[in-house]
Amino acid sequence: MNLPQRIDAFVKLGTFLSQFSVTPFEKKQDILHNDLFFDGFKHQIKLAEEHNGWFTQENIVYALSGWSNLLTDSNINQWLDNYNFKDVSQKNVAIIMAGNIPLVGFHDFISVLLSGHNVVVKQSSNDKQLLPFLAKYLEYVAPEFKGRITFTEEKLSNFDAVIATGSDNTARYFEYYFKGKPAVIRKNRNSVAILTGNETEDDLKNLSEDIFRYYGLGCRNVSKLFVPENYNFDSFFKAMYHWHPIIDKAKYANNYDYNKAVYLMSEFNMLENGFLMLKEDESYASPIATIFYEQYSSLETLNKKLKTDTNKIQCVVSKGLNANDIAFGQTQNPQLWDYADSVDIIAFLLKI
Repeated sequence: MNLPQRIDAFVKLGTFLSQFSVTPFEKKQDILHNDLFFDGFKHQIKLAEEHNGWFTQENIVYALSGWSNLLTDSNINQWLDNYNFKDVSQKNVAIIMAGNIPLVGFHDFISVLLSGHNVVVKQSSNDKQLLPFLAKYLEYVAPEFKGRITFTEEKLSNFDAVIATGSDNTARYFEYYFKGKPAVIRKNRNSVAILTGNETEDDLKNLSEDIFRYYGLGCRNVSKLFVPENYNFDSFFKAMYHWHPIIDKAKYANNYDYNKAVYLMSEFNMLENGFLMLKEDESYASPIATIFYEQYSSLETLNKKLKTDTNKIQCVVSKGLNANDIAFGQTQNPQLWDYADSVDIIAFLLKI
């Protein structure tokens, strides 16, 4: 199975997913094996919602829409054009996936298969309904994938390299357990936004997407703001308000109530609007329904701090302050070549 054939299989998968990028789901004509898979995937989406209260249909559809838009012939070829796949020696690559947002490990999955390797997947118990079904669709579209995709709940064995995503604590375990194997091990990272006070209402509304999408559970969600000294948060709270229905979601509301009670009992100073709390804190990882903020005296000083803390940060969001900053509202729309932790997974896979 050559690279163009592998690319074609994922393009067909993207076309299949396009049916689930809007609600109500729309069954289209001329999609390969659609009679066999369309209703089945609708059922898997329902199961994913029932299994994990954070996986609402809205958030699942958002994730599927993103992947449908990415998995096109032009996007995949643009991504892979700069690599040489000629001398790949087929290996078994294990992936240990997180389960914080729907299909969070999918980029690693497609990277392994497009690189010409076999994949051994150990899923999170929080996100195990969607990917096996999509893998089965791939096997029907491209039968050459059969026997090259394995899912396991057992201890990993018979693998040559590993990509593992977890917390800082689990990363220490991974580093010990996988020593001697080629490995990419990801730890906790969070995303931040830099505000100057010159943002428009639309800028801040776009930022709300970076904060609230997936309930803030992703590493690309903004969990901390850097604001100038004596920043007035009135415009910020006004721009966030259209997300207020999020408090009607029981799991989010429970976290909001709990964290608010902790802050009040601890007599922490905070700002809040009934569904979001702002707390001044130097940490990067804020609890659900809370955004930490930190004041800066100059952008030069702030940029030095961010450079020092680069291993803690996934994305920096701003209104074009720095060349690599992400625009407001775009953290959950990465391109195929936007690698987690800035680690080029394709380059890693081509060297093992």
